[in-house]
Amino acid sequence: MTENVREPSTVVITGASGMVGRALSRSLQQDGVRVVRLVRGRGEVGADARFWAPGDGVLDPAHLADADAVVHLAGANIGDKRWTAAVKRDVLESRVQGTRLIAQTLAGMTGARPAALISASAVGYYGDTGARTVDEGGPLGTGFLAEVCEAWEGALAPARDAGVRVAVARLGVILDGQGGALSKMITPFKRCVGCVVSSGRQGFPWVSLHDVVRAFRFLLAHPELRGPFNVVGPELLDNAGFTRTLGAFLHRPTVLPLPGFLARAGLGGEMATELLLQGQLVTPTALLDAGFVFDDAELRAALTRALAK
Repeated sequence: MTENVREPSTVVITGASGMVGRALSRSLQQDGVRVVRLVRGRGEVGADARFWAPGDGVLDPAHLADADAVVHLAGANIGDKRWTAAVKRDVLESRVQGTRLIAQTLAGMTGARPAALISASAVGYYGDTGARTVDEGGPLGTGFLAEVCEAWEGALAPARDAGVRVAVARLGVILDGQGGALSKMITPFKRCVGCVVSSGRQGFPWVSLHDVVRAFRFLLAHPELRGPFNVVGPELLDNAGFTRTLGAFLHRPTVLPLPGFLARAGLGGEMATELLLQGQLVTPTALLDAGFVFDDAELRAALTRALAK
């Protein structure tokens, strides 16, 4: 267990209105940490909400100067709309523009500035790993999501080069009963039509929202931690293993597999391939080596916590 713990007193968060941002903000505030939100609506500005416009390159360095760290979570949802050219452009630009703006702003600050920048990314960085298990040393994969993650993480370079501590949380599929992927997966089971997708052998890197929040707080509190960290549960599962565990937990049957051609027809070929028909087998090696202990180390524990709400 790492011992060099230093809890922040003020944290700036982008994407604070999202699932992770809301939960992280609430957790920090419950422990007396001041949370300052970067918001894109001028009408939302207040004592702890400051304006920025990443698409226009607008961020006042003074909005960051009194913080110990910045947590960057902002980015368009990858699964809400079919991947047209415009949607893909928004997914990429919403991540890269904001990340670059924060990193360049931090790099250009000459007075007091946050010591750490903790940024979200995704295990899509590894592309489709097939039957191969990867940790943080795994190579960059291929495909749209891998390209997004490469550009997203690459945009952090100005802050890192300027001496700011940069840590990257490569997130898996986040499980929470109040929204996100899990709520979409539960609906078919309630109708007794929950099913494995295609062969079911594609990796399914899951993690509870509870442990995501704890992982971000762990990265905030340990100033020696830098670089990428896979934020995924330690229990390795493929799509079939995940689906059958979820069905058993809900006391619902898992019916015949969903053929790949139907997934492609519903979402479009590229989107269906990358989100459903491919996957990653990923281990959280860097977090575990740093001493992080998952509260929800097994899927059933994560489901119990998520669905108890």
